[in-house]
Amino acid sequence: MLSIGEFSRLTHLSVRTLRRYHEAALLEPAVVDETTGYRYYGVDQIPTAQVIHRLRELDVPLSDVQRILRTPDPDVRAALVADHLQRLEDVLDRTRAAVVSLRRLLRPDPAPIDVELRAEPARTVAAVEAVVGHGDVAAWFAGAMAELEAAVGTAVTGPPGGCYDNALFEQERGHALVYLPTAVPPRTGRVHPVVLPAAELAVTTHVGEHDGVEVTYGELGTWVVENAMSVAGPVREVYVVGPRDASDPAAWRTEIGWPVFRVT
Repeated sequence: MLSIGEFSRLTHLSVRTLRRYHEAALLEPAVVDETTGYRYYGVDQIPTAQVIHRLRELDVPLSDVQRILRTPDPDVRAALVADHLQRLEDVLDRTRAAVVSLRRLLRPDPAPIDVELRAEPARTVAAVEAVVGHGDVAAWFAGAMAELEAAVGTAVTGPPGGCYDNALFEQERGHALVYLPTAVPPRTGRVHPVVLPAAELAVTTHVGEHDGVEVTYGELGTWVVENAMSVAGPVREVYVVGPRDASDPAAWRTEIGWPVFRVT
């Protein structure tokens, strides 16, 4: 048997951490002296302690560590670890995107963006629409786009797009619409024909991952204000090149169309 201090040195888990794991029933000592309260561990507990140490280094919550250790099925354990690793990768992706945005924002002399004033005619498209929360847009978008692609199939006549009401940004909940252009929009499930009204747009192109699109929004909005243009209506996006077209995010292109009219 090993004292708690010896076990701590062998596993690189502090005495304080071992006591906390005991209280949480995560790693209980093999023996606890009833008189002194001293904890003693068996050498066969060292591998378990090392597994816990590695899982905690990956920021796996204690409740999940407990489930992993108590699950006898190796496939279930592997799935639990894989789920957590996916969450870590998602966080890493968001962190990388935030760093890219910060670098772009902190440039001393940012390059001016190219803006085109474009008159968009009215057209009928196949669409899915809903009122969604800002934090749910990505998941809703993925489901809606998959349904659109299944419904339209090879009859698509252009890149997908979306329209997003101001309330989605201002109140964190609002109307969102994604669409695929097609000659004869079908009506099936959530997919139905929608008429996109004619609009005058100030259009610029966001390059790269969509996570940094707010920087381009800010630059386009600045251009709109400085050029005596007034906003009217929901913002439009067109996904000219996206993940379905290119695996390299550097190749992605999103057109942002800001509805405008001249105030002079």
